[in-house]
Amino acid sequence: MKLLLLFGLVALAQCLPHRITLRKGKTLRQSLKEHGLLESYLKQHPYNPAAKYYSSLSSSEPMQNYMDNSYYGTISIGTPAQDFTVIFDTGSSNLWVPSVYCSSLACSDHKRFNPADSSTFVSTNDSLYIAYGTGSMTGVLGYDTVRVADIKITNQIFGLSETEPGDFFYYCPFDGILGLAYPSISSSGATPVFDNMMKEDLVSRDLFSVYLSKDEEKGSFVLFGAIDYDYVSNGISWIPVSDETYWQITMDRVSIDDEAVACSDSCQAIVDTGTSLLAMPYEDLESLYDTLGASSSGEVQCSSVDSLPDVVFYLNSAAFPLTPSAYVVESDGVCSLAFEGMDVSTESGVSWILGDVFIREYYVIFNRAKNTVGLSRLA
Repeated sequence: MKLLLLFGLVALAQCLPHRITLRKGKTLRQSLKEHGLLESYLKQHPYNPAAKYYSSLSSSEPMQNYMDNSYYGTISIGTPAQDFTVIFDTGSSNLWVPSVYCSSLACSDHKRFNPADSSTFVSTNDSLYIAYGTGSMTGVLGYDTVRVADIKITNQIFGLSETEPGDFFYYCPFDGILGLAYPSISSSGATPVFDNMMKEDLVSRDLFSVYLSKDEEKGSFVLFGAIDYDYVSNGISWIPVSDETYWQITMDRVSIDDEAVACSDSCQAIVDTGTSLLAMPYEDLESLYDTLGASSSGEVQCSSVDSLPDVVFYLNSAAFPLTPSAYVVESDGVCSLAFEGMDVSTESGVSWILGDVFIREYYVIFNRAKNTVGLSRLA
């Protein structure tokens, strides 16, 4: 069964026609290196699970919050480095960026990788095709040095786009996508970036964690190889991965005022940083609209938002609530539920997608060592 990669189910459709450039701050490791203090610092600060910084084998990548619709950061490819902004997408597994081979309109407004300018690029004869929720991209595969935060991965396979979907990518403020899901759904069998980080012992722990800020505030990040314990003061709930494809978990039910209103007999859910909203089967969407008093288009009275109930997601017998302030979006004086109807089929059946609307309320840990997803409610 061919899997539909999840990125773009909502995020691409909401891209707007201007760009934001991320300015990356220096990590602690970079600053210590520049001053010749890294070695002595690591001796004085060995691995401590209660500490924010762990070792040279963990690295934080800052992300730009673009209108609460997408989160992206800067990576580099090649020698000398060519910089690209990418979505760190847990709903897909391939790394690809626009290239000089691309003839699509979308590529004309983005940075394009030129393999002729990289002394470390190795070409292949392999092609790449990826079907996303909003269209497909095609390209060729190559190998080169990739830098993510201050982690250097040599001989990383990646896609050089030749065609990209319609207007969607043209209007997006980022260049490409870096997939963080399991290798089983990687197109053309390409090894994902994080799998190479683990294989080459570039991270101290086989996990990464994500914090997404609200209201376009700064501070969003993906942390490779570590957990930032400043964000887990409320404890961590661990949910087993039910299928090692996407970051897919079993959801017990969705309740309002202690009554199951959707996913009543359990269902599958995918934790996806590449989708802006909460996507679900249409019948569940209608049930939520009805219970919350929304119109058929999902609109609610702005004056009634404060009186709306929490929507509670039960995962591995634990409750994970979303307050009205999290699931209601206001635009030009109109309030709408941040829910989307969409029948997404995986090998395990029709699934929900817990996108950024959900993830913003929790610090999320994606643990490849134990194949679990950790959630800690943010203050």
